[in-house]
Amino acid sequence: MIGAVAHRFRALSEPARLRILQTLEPGELTVSQVVEALRGNQPNVSRHLAALYDAGLLKRRREGNNILYSIADPMVLKLCDLVCSSARAHARQKLHAIAGESR
Repeated sequence: MIGAVAHRFRALSEPARLRILQTLEPGELTVSQVVEALRGNQPNVSRHLAALYDAGLLKRRREGNNILYSIADPMVLKLCDLVCSSARAHARQKLHAIAGESR
């Protein structure tokens, strides 16, 4: 079980993958649409999509010649929100500390 959790966290450790999750939050997109939204290159985006899929965070389906990706586990979005909120609070604390030191 711990190994599966670590695998998911490794998949989330890449900023490009977090941007992909953000891009897919509203709903399913083709690989081309994800590439366009991120202004990335197709091989790189496909590699990140595969890593997120392998970690169980994305699901995919084929429609004609297209592969469409979507969020498989909505809990990952809640986790990202939680971490972002914590990071913002930490940044605010550091800013207040710096502002207090400069007085």
